[in-house]
Amino acid sequence: MKRACGMLLPVASLPSEYGIGAFSKEAYAFVDQLAEAGQRYWQILPLGPTGYGDSPYQSFSAFAGNPYFIDLEELIARGLLTKAECDAADLGTDPQDIDYEKQYFHRFPLLKRAFGRWREQQKKKGRSDKKLMEFFADALTADTREYCFFMAVKNHFDGKSFLLWDEDIRTRRPEAVKAYREACREEILFYEFLQYEFQEQWAKLKHYANGRGIRIIGDIPIYVAMDSADSWAHPELFQFDEAGQPEAVAGCPPDAFSATGQLWGNPLYRWEHHKATDYAWWLSRMEYSFRLYDVVRVDHFRGFDAYYSIPAKDRTAEFGHWEKGPGYELFKAMKKRFDKLPIIAEDLGFLTPSVLKLVKKTGFPGMKVLEFAFDASGESSYLPHRYPKNCVVYTGTHDNMTLQGWYRSLEPDAKAFAIRYLGNPYTPEGEIHWDYIRLALASVAKLAVIPVQDYLGLGDWARTNEPSTLGKNWRWRMKKDDLTPELLAKCRGMAETYGRVKKEKSGPLKETEQLQKA
Repeated sequence: MKRACGMLLPVASLPSEYGIGAFSKEAYAFVDQLAEAGQRYWQILPLGPTGYGDSPYQSFSAFAGNPYFIDLEELIARGLLTKAECDAADLGTDPQDIDYEKQYFHRFPLLKRAFGRWREQQKKKGRSDKKLMEFFADALTADTREYCFFMAVKNHFDGKSFLLWDEDIRTRRPEAVKAYREACREEILFYEFLQYEFQEQWAKLKHYANGRGIRIIGDIPIYVAMDSADSWAHPELFQFDEAGQPEAVAGCPPDAFSATGQLWGNPLYRWEHHKATDYAWWLSRMEYSFRLYDVVRVDHFRGFDAYYSIPAKDRTAEFGHWEKGPGYELFKAMKKRFDKLPIIAEDLGFLTPSVLKLVKKTGFPGMKVLEFAFDASGESSYLPHRYPKNCVVYTGTHDNMTLQGWYRSLEPDAKAFAIRYLGNPYTPEGEIHWDYIRLALASVAKLAVIPVQDYLGLGDWARTNEPSTLGKNWRWRMKKDDLTPELLAKCRGMAETYGRVKKEKSGPLKETEQLQKA
């Protein structure tokens, strides 16, 4: 990884005509803006289909894409939808907000209509449903197609968690699997169509980004969702009992921020099974991820060293305990399988010596967050003068306040230390975000990634996610004209100043160069 910089913006947060960011013309325009601003990376959040709470970290599959991101205008251009049909659908009208309820109730009928017309087009070409299923069998991975089957059965049970399905199909008895595959054949074909469209459109966008010198940093959560195709199709991978019910679930222990800890509810891995299979499922997951992304950020990296196990019946995380994870063995298997492992380790939070040792042994760059650096003690490991070169620095992540919101929330002693550290007592509070962006870009970290909200200087109302809350997260969207030419030029100038992009030699001399020449 060469010295460079990038921006963090979820695909869902892109501007678009239809209520949520997608692989549309606005995504291509954003790639152009990244290139113009001297950026070399676009970091996004997980691309999987979202479930309850709309979190991209609670996906129905680790091997599928979110149908919301399929560009409706592309479907219009191919005659699968009309503009009038899309304009008439109530997908939300606020350019800065995503209404997931409207997306759920009104986007899927549009996609189903597009599927019906596509299917008719294929029939006219002499391709039967059987031929189409054979086509998708070649175009999609087995795990992706298992997701399509899962969603078809889930819809049969009115969206209920698979843990509440009839026992025969919940436990995947062979006769039930065969019967449901036949009964849900059309719905399975619909979801396979969506996954094929997702893959084709994303591959085209990624190819365009790479052609403009922009690499994509993807993101995968360490755990899968409890209600997911992964849990249902592969119960042997997880800590389930003989009846197919979870024995223990994931979370975090109580700390200063939460007296009862965090109960995430994800199924925990049965690591001894993964080891016995030479980590085959994880290798498949990483292979899928490396096809989607140029670099993969792995969330909650410390869980590979040790993970917090909570009895599944508990309603809080107070009475969990720590268990040993797979450690370096998993990454040794990955290094044996893949020529390169472009991975960023999300190593935030309280880290034990064994976690730090694991990150160092893998050689993966860890993460540094400026918002964690400024407490009154002045001893934080997140202060830039303590960074190693092999790290990625962020002003904040999707889980943090925006810079403006964070700075305004600082306690007086911490704010005083921050002012001393940056030497910026006269910077107007409304411009303070630029001081911290400059600090990140000037650091020795190989890569600096700044959330778009921080470049825009937005308050905490534009925050992407506030952990442990529901109903207000993952909703913010950038407006079409937010990234002005003047702002992009300023971004590029800072990237050039701190050696994160090659300086442009053409054009008028900068003011400082003119003074030096004089």
